[in-house]
Amino acid sequence: MTDILIGTVKGPGEKPQEYFFITSDNDQSRIGEFVYYKIDKHSIIGNITNRRLIKNLPDDFLANPDISPQSIAELIGLENVFELYEITVSTIGYYDEKIGDFINPRIPPKPGQTIYLASNALLSKVLSPKQLGDIGAAHLGSLLTRNLGDVPIVLSIKDVVATHLAILASTGAGKSYTASVLIEELLRPNNRAAILIVDPHGEYNTLREIEALPEFESLGYKPQVKILLPDRVRVRFNTLKMGDIRYLLPEMTDKQNYYLNRGFYEVEKRFGKQRIYGFRDLYDAILEMKYDDEEGNSKGGSNISTIEAILWKLDFRFGQSKIFSDVEHNLLTELFRPGQCTVLQLNEIDQQEQQVIVGALLRRINEARVSWVTQKNLNPNQDDQLPFPVFVLLEEAHRFAPANATVVSTNILKQILSEGRKFGVGIGLITQRPGKLDQDVLSQCQTQFIMRIVNPMDQNTIASTVENIGRKMLEELPALTKGQVVVTGVGINTPVMCQVRSRLTTHGGQTFDAPSEWLNWHSASKQQSLKQEQSILIKSGGKKANQVDGFDI
Repeated sequence: MTDILIGTVKGPGEKPQEYFFITSDNDQSRIGEFVYYKIDKHSIIGNITNRRLIKNLPDDFLANPDISPQSIAELIGLENVFELYEITVSTIGYYDEKIGDFINPRIPPKPGQTIYLASNALLSKVLSPKQLGDIGAAHLGSLLTRNLGDVPIVLSIKDVVATHLAILASTGAGKSYTASVLIEELLRPNNRAAILIVDPHGEYNTLREIEALPEFESLGYKPQVKILLPDRVRVRFNTLKMGDIRYLLPEMTDKQNYYLNRGFYEVEKRFGKQRIYGFRDLYDAILEMKYDDEEGNSKGGSNISTIEAILWKLDFRFGQSKIFSDVEHNLLTELFRPGQCTVLQLNEIDQQEQQVIVGALLRRINEARVSWVTQKNLNPNQDDQLPFPVFVLLEEAHRFAPANATVVSTNILKQILSEGRKFGVGIGLITQRPGKLDQDVLSQCQTQFIMRIVNPMDQNTIASTVENIGRKMLEELPALTKGQVVVTGVGINTPVMCQVRSRLTTHGGQTFDAPSEWLNWHSASKQQSLKQEQSILIKSGGKKANQVDGFDI
């Protein structure tokens, strides 16, 4: 596609970086499209943010739907342009290849200056920080305002992982589909990422297909996808903090918290950080407070019932738990490896336990990376060491950092989001309700995929916490269809509207077709019933067991 003359500058806009131009081209002046004007040798690119019809045929010409308004116009000699549009453009600048970014010269176009529609070749070169196949590139899809595939949208994985990602969308808009496209790109030979997906719904099983697809293989490289089922999730007790334990115990009183704290710090003092201790060690430390001291007085005194209540709650939560173990936990060296994606399924686990599992795991990951980056001569095979950066993707992120609520996973998320860039821990948050996600957490994500959002509260949340996205682009969110996404932030050179590419693996998060399943069940049930009836007829000599002389009883 060559550069096309599309309109003429009318004058400056309402904001310093805006200008208006006039055009009769209805098809190629859509919101989200890219145009430019020329200064010296530079093409000053801008994004169309608004359009307004300023000239049209008289209303009388449009009154009768049976008669074409064009026919009426021709009859009275109006054969020229019928419609004119005033287009608002927000200036981005010209692309400087040396610095790899746009520079705004702050020289507005003059009235009467010609405006061109940017070509596919130009946009392919300047919109994306990477090109297809580059090391660290992720092909998300193509520019929505052009034909499918004409202008690839290719993200910089280095920036996405280092400064964190948020995928925001209403139910059914395609957020898990888009996340899976990104995972596919991360596991390609040009990236070979180390990824962990926290999956509360069991939607990412189909990523296993990657292992059999030739697109992901290269000389000496073949990606691996591990599915960690809920019955294999383990958290070693001594990796829990005091807040984790208290969070899991129901309705704790101040006295109970006092004795729990005493017992916990006694165990930590006794075992230190190097030795492993378990639930029974904490149980016994609190139990000791109940028995007599050297003078024969009860240590617990009038608080014996309080101590017994704590012991009961501890035993109830941890005594028979299959998740919280005295000796086992999921090793970081098994969860992470470059070229491996591990899916941590939590769909059969209580939500409070999910929050503690995620909080404890994120804490271990962060400590391992901090230890590796700040110290030397470490053994990369030890469980508490991660000698490479990692990326953790959290589905239903509002569970783990809810707004206006305190859960044990929120603080460690905030810490990683603010400090993870220095230590190589990248976070991706996926949520259908950004308004229910902690705003400090959301604001730390410097790359955003924003899909269809209808709820006004969620739209306002995005407007107040997400940078580099104009109000006019926010107004487009309810009109986006499945698979269409606004990409903004440091992972892309400028905000774009993108059509997500097709997945190479099967989508696992599809909505159930209830009527079809009901019909299938009825059909299968009927077939089974007919087989049973035939068997009964054969055994009964031609009569059903509940039939007498031709009548059903």
